[in-house]
Amino acid sequence: MANRFTHLTLGIETSCDETSAAVLDGGKKILSNVISSQVELHKKYGGVVPEIASRKHIENIIPIIQEALDTAGVTLNDINSIGVTYGPGLVGALLVGLSTAKAVAYGRNIPLIGVNHIEGHIYANFLEDPELAPPFVCLIVSGGHTHLVYMKDYGEYEILGITRDDAAGEAFDKTARVLGLGYPGGPVIDKLAAEGNPEAYAFPRAYLEPDSLDFSFSGVKTAVLNLINSMKQKGREVNTADVAASFQEAVVEVLVEKTLRAAERKNAGTIVLAGGVAANSRLRGLLMERADRMDLKVRYPSPVLCTDNAAMIASCAYFHYVKGERSALSLNAVANLGL
Repeated sequence: MANRFTHLTLGIETSCDETSAAVLDGGKKILSNVISSQVELHKKYGGVVPEIASRKHIENIIPIIQEALDTAGVTLNDINSIGVTYGPGLVGALLVGLSTAKAVAYGRNIPLIGVNHIEGHIYANFLEDPELAPPFVCLIVSGGHTHLVYMKDYGEYEILGITRDDAAGEAFDKTARVLGLGYPGGPVIDKLAAEGNPEAYAFPRAYLEPDSLDFSFSGVKTAVLNLINSMKQKGREVNTADVAASFQEAVVEVLVEKTLRAAERKNAGTIVLAGGVAANSRLRGLLMERADRMDLKVRYPSPVLCTDNAAMIASCAYFHYVKGERSALSLNAVANLGL
């Protein structure tokens, strides 16, 4: 059966609250990409509870891998290599996927490739755009990470900017909680903002030092909290759509401005978006609009590939495999792994 394929990679992703397994052929062709989300489970707590996430991964991991194999029409005997997220993320959650991947690699005697979750997000773009190739500037924005990266080549990165406090997605989640909009905050703020006035409130934009490409979103989050508290004390009604739109605009403007500066600094002709917040419609729209004026191309994946998924992990693993990189079975989970 494997003769039909060039190289089959099984990808496993369990860094937070999605259990995902995927099978890719040749690093770019998705044969299956199964994602089991725990959002409904964590909603009542207003965020991810690590212990609950870990237990759910243990329940889900084997059935999800089996579903990915069945959907791809292959068996474990056909798999040539296995890629798995080993950080950053919740350590208990990471250990579930990593232990499973090690067992498969050992049992089948196939190469194990540990993948950096942040790096994996970048590779989501290669799955839908066969023309895309480095070098380019990439903005990685998710619940846990906000990175500006220059990708020189496959596996070669220069960090241009990171967040100094809250990640963009984290700021969205916390602001949604303050507004009583539930969890996760990103999609609901994006939707609500479309009904509001983005100029209703002048929330701060933290550009930091003149030459800095770093980010800071704790200030804008606190500004929203202070506004809500102040209005409640005065007995005034809060227009949540206006607050959502103004908050979103403050975050997106900084993300776009710094990304364009990074592209200019590196003389890059292409900008790539990755991570959960890359699905935000205002971020995509403003970046496209501003980049178009500068004659820059913008690429981003479909929403399903913006979220945590195993297809991006399998793709990233394949490119490391091609370069001759392998991970030892002693590989450990690293919760705060850097790119």
